[in-house]
Amino acid sequence: MSVICTDLSFSWPDGTVVLDALSFSLGGGRTGLVAPNGAGKSTLLRLIAGELRPTGGTVTVSGTLGYLPQTLPLAGESTVAEVLGVAPVIRALDALEAGDASDEVLAAIGDDWDVEERTRAQLDRLGLGGLPLAQRLATLSGGEIVSLGLAARLLEQPDVLLLDEPTNNLDTDARRALYRVLDEWRGGALVVSHDRTLLDRMDRIADLNAGGVQLYGGNFSAYEEAIAAAQNAALNDVRSAEQELRREKREAQQARERAARRAGTASRNLKNAGLARIVAGGLARSAQESAAKASATHDSRVGDARARLDEAERAVRHEDRITLDLPGTRVPAGRTVVSAENVRVRDLFTGLDLSVRGPERAALTGRNGVGKSTLLRLLAGELTPTSGVLRHAAGRSAYLSQRLDLLDLDRTVAENFAAFAPATPEADRLTLLARFLFRGARAHLPVGALSGGERLRATLACVLYAEPAPQLLLLDEPTNNLDLASVDRLVSALDAYQGAFVVVSHDETFLAALGLTRRLNLADGQLTEATLGT
Repeated sequence: MSVICTDLSFSWPDGTVVLDALSFSLGGGRTGLVAPNGAGKSTLLRLIAGELRPTGGTVTVSGTLGYLPQTLPLAGESTVAEVLGVAPVIRALDALEAGDASDEVLAAIGDDWDVEERTRAQLDRLGLGGLPLAQRLATLSGGEIVSLGLAARLLEQPDVLLLDEPTNNLDTDARRALYRVLDEWRGGALVVSHDRTLLDRMDRIADLNAGGVQLYGGNFSAYEEAIAAAQNAALNDVRSAEQELRREKREAQQARERAARRAGTASRNLKNAGLARIVAGGLARSAQESAAKASATHDSRVGDARARLDEAERAVRHEDRITLDLPGTRVPAGRTVVSAENVRVRDLFTGLDLSVRGPERAALTGRNGVGKSTLLRLLAGELTPTSGVLRHAAGRSAYLSQRLDLLDLDRTVAENFAAFAPATPEADRLTLLARFLFRGARAHLPVGALSGGERLRATLACVLYAEPAPQLLLLDEPTNNLDLASVDRLVSALDAYQGAFVVVSHDETFLAALGLTRRLNLADGQLTEATLGT
């Protein structure tokens, strides 16, 4: 089993270059693919999977592929069995059990007499053992759908797995199940992720950057150590090259000054020597030629030193990071921003009570499928409770959906932002977008052409800077698809925010950095206050 990319290039129809002449090969084992948002990780996986055609070069795959995309194209009315690809066989088995032994039924079954047992075993491995095969996807959480998508790929028994952000939306138990599956995996795997725990279980790390793909043996921690050492060495080389360039420039200037002094002295001496004019002229020309040769030598040394500095600077990694300063808003400590009293929503919540006051910082946790996203939609005013009372204070609430379905995919980033902040001058909007790394032409790309991380950044910009400034932030898995540097900036922005926020996340490292004042756990339709730090 292997994946071989040779001079692989890809550009979008508008000419935007995503990948340029990449060459690398991967064999067995688990490889983590890392790069900043927008570098082309998802595009590379789609090229390997055959979903996109390269504009140059080739992709050669030895063995069968199982591809789990970042955004699963699963219709809400599909059943679990249909997603897993076993529905026709199970229908045939049911028909046989009812007495239909026709050739068509037997042909549909083939050798898959144990398909239901194998399917159940695979679902059990991923924490979905109790999921009915006839259940519709519309009733499943985002995390359950991700686990279901992985189960479907594993049932295909591929030689190589391509996984794009497979821990997105997964609760702690589901993540542990995924880790176990990958620990036991004996084929090849190429995994795009920003989950440090997952990346630390990899056999090697593939670093995608402007220079191509560079492979590092060992897990993510070993990769970070190697990058830090290389960065320190590169910075030392830059400092050394800068010193050398200054020295060569200084010596060149001193040489020119010495030559000028010698030329002046020689001219005076020739006049006093009484030599014939032709002889004196020859001596002067010889002195000028010697000075020119010396100057050229020093200029060459300066040029060489400048070239070494340029080369040293190219070796230094320059990573763009988003700049997040949330709009100014302040909520008094005693003010109730939103409250729910005896709220019921279908069969999810059975008389739920909640009040968010002042600048509270609350985490909402719970297993996949318990209704965390539904509760945020309720608090945002997107859902009406079946019964009970829901009250919102005056002022705007900003809601970031887990599904990133807020923006118009056909409109550009700048056009979407203008719809959310029409009163903000265009120049100010473009400045704000640049702080989210949408600079120049990138601000005018259609949202549908963005990577998952870029789409999240664009949605964050629209949600956070919409007018008026929000007093309540409702964030559903805000770190999904964000690179680690951007997560750090989001933490800093939320730390400085003086309004209230409720955040749903399974990323415990992220939650621990937020300075939470409350931790709410949702289970069996009820909210309970959990001890901070648990």
